[in-house]
Amino acid sequence: MSWCSGCPRASTLSTLSARPQAVLLDFLVSGYTCRVIFVARSGSVEYPFPESAVARYDELAGAEGNGAVDGQTWQDLLLPAYLAQLGAGASIFGRQMLYRRLRRGQDAGAASSGRVRALLSDGAVRERLAAQLSHLREASAEVCEALFLPPLLAASGSDGASRAASASPLAPPPRWAGWLWLLPLAFLVCIAASFFWLPALVPTLVLSLLLAAIQVAFSARMQLWQPVAEALQLQLYVHSRQEDAPGVAQAAQLRGKLARNKVAAAPGVAEYADWFMLANLKHFFATRRLVREHAAFLRDSYRLVAGLDADLALARHVSALQQWCWAEEGWEQEIQLQAVHHPLLSGTEALDLSLEGRSAFISGQNGIGKSTLLRTVGLNLLAARAFGFCYAAAARVPNLPVYASMQNEDALEGGESLYQSELRRAQELLALAKEPQRAVFIIDEIFRGTNHLESVSAAAAVLEQLCARGTVLVSSHNVVLAQLLEPCCVPLLVQKRAGRLALTPGVLADTNGLTLLAQSGFEPAIEQRARDVYKRLSGRLVSA
Repeated sequence: MSWCSGCPRASTLSTLSARPQAVLLDFLVSGYTCRVIFVARSGSVEYPFPESAVARYDELAGAEGNGAVDGQTWQDLLLPAYLAQLGAGASIFGRQMLYRRLRRGQDAGAASSGRVRALLSDGAVRERLAAQLSHLREASAEVCEALFLPPLLAASGSDGASRAASASPLAPPPRWAGWLWLLPLAFLVCIAASFFWLPALVPTLVLSLLLAAIQVAFSARMQLWQPVAEALQLQLYVHSRQEDAPGVAQAAQLRGKLARNKVAAAPGVAEYADWFMLANLKHFFATRRLVREHAAFLRDSYRLVAGLDADLALARHVSALQQWCWAEEGWEQEIQLQAVHHPLLSGTEALDLSLEGRSAFISGQNGIGKSTLLRTVGLNLLAARAFGFCYAAAARVPNLPVYASMQNEDALEGGESLYQSELRRAQELLALAKEPQRAVFIIDEIFRGTNHLESVSAAAAVLEQLCARGTVLVSSHNVVLAQLLEPCCVPLLVQKRAGRLALTPGVLADTNGLTLLAQSGFEPAIEQRARDVYKRLSGRLVSA
């Protein structure tokens, strides 16, 4: 067990940087936020980062790619759970890069896919890289906030693009930081003088209080910065081990400069070095100055290391799959998926989908799997765009943004009804459809928050506009929409054939809503009344 620096009984975390496993706990001791590390004998660190930390690189790196997945699509297509599955065993570096690619498409393009292919074909190379990258999992902080300028700040730079490219989000150290060495020197001189001249005890006491006050004033900032500096050292260590990567020598040199002096960090010495010599504060300013001066190199190093960790995670994920394929890029209105399935939903049956030049209206009985099909197609399109593969026997898909509307709910606290929520989402999709690039829209049960006639009317108007500007896959129990959308949507029916699910041309004819009502234990009188009303209304609403 070890205490972090900043506490009066503290030694630094850097002495534990090579340990294989640790559990970290933060708590307060005498006003100081302290971190205790319990070191296990085997295994590797699995530090629990929240999704906000995983998303930080994407937020700070700026808008790139061919259309970012928006927040509702991210939730509707179960992407948080999918990302957790992909990132199992990866460090915060790799998970941030996986998040970035899944959200915006693949930045590295063919280079990343080629590296994943190489890792899949050579198990020895994969194991060697895994051993090198395992150190990244010891990081207890993410580093992007120390490296990447916020997009607005980067865009508003007045010194030109080249100056912005090398800029750092870290503020420069104060001018007086370079004179910190005078305080410990004066303190030692006063101590020595007090042996010969007792009045020297007065300035000795004043200086000791001043040193303590400085420690207290900067304690919180030093504790926040220390895990970031250590994570940067881990990043640079991994970079320095990549023999064919650019900047290997610089990475090794910079890592050495970021590390704390071993003598000053030694147990029993660190306390006195910090409190009487300000060693920790001088190291704090020195490392921040280094990161600020080498911000551009450290950003490139981050992308390299995070990309390696992400590619290793993908290779590990794909190697455990029973069925997958490399996706071919089709034209913008072509979706060909053979025996496609969802990686998160076990027990679901694989289906074939073939669309070329048209959108699709999907119908089927309650509980048959229409929503699952939509999520399966959406996730596979995003996986192909981000990582180059699909969970299918064969795939030919467009490299386009994907947007979904599947889980609209009312918001009582905001005074928004279900239908108002659906209307808001429809407006968002129409705005996205006006972007220069086409997109794929995944929509489940559109406008279910109002009456049948208004639902069909509004759905037809919105879907016609979306189909004109992109490819739409929509499911609905309002099968009359199939007729209204016939010029732009091919009707597809999810049904059981020979005991297996199949996706075939056609529209649902035999609904099962009343059958399910009977099977759910309602009284026979209610069932019979429902069937009588259904017969009387059949065709009336449709013809209206």
